[in-house]
Amino acid sequence: MRKNSKIFFNKKILIYGLGKSGLSSFNFLRNKNDVYLFDDNLNLKINKYVKKKILDLKELSKTKFDLIILSPGIDKKKCKLKNLLKKKDKNIYTDLDVFYSFYRNVSFTITGTNGKSTTCKLLYDILKDQKKDVRLAGNIGTPILSINKFSKKTIFIIEASSYQLEYSKIFSSKFAAILNIAPDHLERHGSLNNYIEAKFKIFNNQKTGAIGFVNKNDHIIQKRIKTKKPKFKLVNVDTKLNNSVLKKIRNNYFLSRSNQANLSFVLEMIKKFNVKSNKLLESVNKFKGLNYRQKVIYNKNKLIIINDSKSTSYSSSKELLEMYENIHWLIGGIPKKDDKLLLSKKYFKNIKIYVFGKNFKKFSKDLKEKTEFKTFKNLNLALSAIFKNIHKKRHLNNTILFSPASASFDSFKNFEERGLYFNELIKRQFDERKII
Repeated sequence: MRKNSKIFFNKKILIYGLGKSGLSSFNFLRNKNDVYLFDDNLNLKINKYVKKKILDLKELSKTKFDLIILSPGIDKKKCKLKNLLKKKDKNIYTDLDVFYSFYRNVSFTITGTNGKSTTCKLLYDILKDQKKDVRLAGNIGTPILSINKFSKKTIFIIEASSYQLEYSKIFSSKFAAILNIAPDHLERHGSLNNYIEAKFKIFNNQKTGAIGFVNKNDHIIQKRIKTKKPKFKLVNVDTKLNNSVLKKIRNNYFLSRSNQANLSFVLEMIKKFNVKSNKLLESVNKFKGLNYRQKVIYNKNKLIIINDSKSTSYSSSKELLEMYENIHWLIGGIPKKDDKLLLSKKYFKNIKIYVFGKNFKKFSKDLKEKTEFKTFKNLNLALSAIFKNIHKKRHLNNTILFSPASASFDSFKNFEERGLYFNELIKRQFDERKII
């Protein structure tokens, strides 16, 4: 147990935000502290014991808290308790801080605009196949404080978002990586510079012997390093795999440049372990990727269908738009502030765009004069239009690309629910048209 674990002992603590991370923080801290809860949504479905610990605004105003554990989904500038958070800014922590204060486990913490989840899962699979005791946690879906039954030798692979890093105070990781940076979440961070600073907080508390990994070919990252170079060992990862490595890979998942970049980071990070090369190659070649991230769900009869529901920005969709032919691109959701589609003109000749949902004006403005596009009330209507067009040109190769380039919260709880819904719509289209 670390010396600073006393930060979270015998304190009056408010946990703000009752999503997965908030509830796991409550379960972890409640026997060590006097813990209370609050969420902007008063209609949450939670058990009676948890409900008893929720304070209303009147009770909150009369209570003095030592610490606040803030869930990453809370925007402290736009939430109900923004005045309290402003006063108590020095006392705000995250579940990552709590974890770090109690445990000394070796951890790999990975952040970046795109590829975080894929890189974490690939690293996890490789270490697991090497018979390492390893756990996967963080922004990938499993709160760090919900993991139990592990030993001092357990290695943690942690996906960290800019939201988590922005609020964290003491969290540190033995190995930390920034994969890439492109404009994202500016509606939350306010500016690209603030977003960059949030990402680089991953290096703030690294101790002697720690190692940071950064993208050698990312100009935003390299520019930031030149102005504020970290004091610990920094490894510049060349994200362009050499041909000798590529020749050994028999997995089509790594045909894309982004997944090759993700693999480059993993290959660099595992040098710190004694890995068996034959087993490593086996792990890479059997890697299936993540659901809803560049996932080919159908490839037959001159038709490829890709479910890339995890795409929440233009930059995360860009590569697929450059890879396939005769693309029918489904795009819609809550667009990101100041997001721009930086795609060469030559690729637009190959793309027909189908904008769905109520935010069509923003996408229409972005796409005006660039390529052909149509707007639809919902995803189902847009998909039906695509299948009609494909039926007319079924002699050609066609690609249906569901890569929304936006957040899902206008109609779905998360990108997983959105991705599942898309799969269901595809199945319905197949049944109706007797494609399979």
